[in-house]
Amino acid sequence: MEDQSKTSKNDPVIINKELSIGEALIPVFALIGMLAFNVYVFGDDALSGSNQFILLLGGAVAAIVGISNKVKFDKMIDEVSNNIQSTAGAILILLMVGALAGTWMMSGIIPTMIYYGLQILNPTIFLPACVVICSIISVATGSSWTTSATVGIALIGIANALGISPGMTAGAILSGAYFGDKISPLSDTTNLAPAMAGTDLFTHIKYMLYTTVPTVVVTLIIFIIIGLNIDVSGNTDTSAILSSIDSSFYITPWLFLVPAIVIFLIVKKTSPLIALLIGTLLGAVAAIIFQPEIIRQISGADNLDFVSGYKGIMQAITVDTSVVTDNENLNDLFSSGGMAGMLDTIWLILCAMVFGGIMEAIGALSRISAALLNLFHTTFGLFASTVISCLALNATASDQYLAIVVPGKMFAKAYREKGLAPENLSRTLEDSGTVTSVLVPWNTCGAYHSGVLGVPTLSYAGYAFFNYLSPFMTLLFAAFSIKIRQIASTAKTA
Repeated sequence: MEDQSKTSKNDPVIINKELSIGEALIPVFALIGMLAFNVYVFGDDALSGSNQFILLLGGAVAAIVGISNKVKFDKMIDEVSNNIQSTAGAILILLMVGALAGTWMMSGIIPTMIYYGLQILNPTIFLPACVVICSIISVATGSSWTTSATVGIALIGIANALGISPGMTAGAILSGAYFGDKISPLSDTTNLAPAMAGTDLFTHIKYMLYTTVPTVVVTLIIFIIIGLNIDVSGNTDTSAILSSIDSSFYITPWLFLVPAIVIFLIVKKTSPLIALLIGTLLGAVAAIIFQPEIIRQISGADNLDFVSGYKGIMQAITVDTSVVTDNENLNDLFSSGGMAGMLDTIWLILCAMVFGGIMEAIGALSRISAALLNLFHTTFGLFASTVISCLALNATASDQYLAIVVPGKMFAKAYREKGLAPENLSRTLEDSGTVTSVLVPWNTCGAYHSGVLGVPTLSYAGYAFFNYLSPFMTLLFAAFSIKIRQIASTAKTA
């Protein structure tokens, strides 16, 4: 899916025969208990720092379990180092997304998207439209991360202006983004899952459509029903909002060229980091051309010259900036945290990698997966254990790739022994590993999308229907033996 480093994809699964299942679960239960109490005390503010420390405490518990089972501390630190190294790409992208958001706000790109979006999207069709728009962008780019960082931010802005819940909107955005990401041949995880299971990419995508299409149809129906019954707290007469935007920014369709270029670059398989950097620089150029007065205001200078222009642009890229309008409701909307606004999310990812790295080093992840495999002996039980394993790893390893790689390696043999074609496993890995990562606040995906969209994970999780319905859909197909392909019939049509 995403734009993280691929280091973790080919690492061997660490097995520790000294470790019992009870010992492997001690850090998991300790982490869940500590996080639950911490969220009870701090609420949404828990992501501002206290959850990060709880993840470190969870890592300390895992380290104690590891030391008691003859795992050297240096080995744990090495695995933590490898895990953190694997997130280097994600961290750089987060910083670049913050920079891009800053220049796109200052240049009027995001306000222009909101301006025209308000005229096209009314509250009744807004939520299903978010799903469709984000699905298209995500299929084209192969990345839910890029989708959130571009059209996702604009759609959140439109929702705020219309008075629609940001949590609902983020749920619709992520439902569409992960549908597109999941079936796009450009996606990392769409390529990773069949590689782990032992099938080819296009067989995997074709077979995955059986569960994915019904899930997204159900998701659209739910959002259509919500849209027909939505209680909009904002004023649906947007003329005053449009007037405020128009008076604060120079609005022109030419500004759409910048996001169009970024999407084109990613479709052409340009590195996301390069594409986002180019988008940031183009946003700065657009700001100089179309919004010189805003640059002057941000810099705090009386006149716009080279030095004040440079200062204004660099501030928009790196720190908190805002554009004050004559409409108080828009003032929070037209603000950006720049690169600095992503630091809480980066901090969360680093601490999550500490916990996940130690859990992997002591062999707890493989032990939990093996225990799940031994619990079930029926075909449905095998699918269920795969789903549970993926969900557990998204919550404990805090890394989407590990939630695909570890179960993929652990369960491949069991599927073969049951006479099940490998695309059964690859589909289940995607249905339960890829899409649920965004529902876990301390997972790299949950932290990323929450940080980019500015919506707490727990606020949007209940509305990300596609993401949490997908595992149920794959289990439903398994329970009724729908499209469960056997090895002997792989050459036939499923």
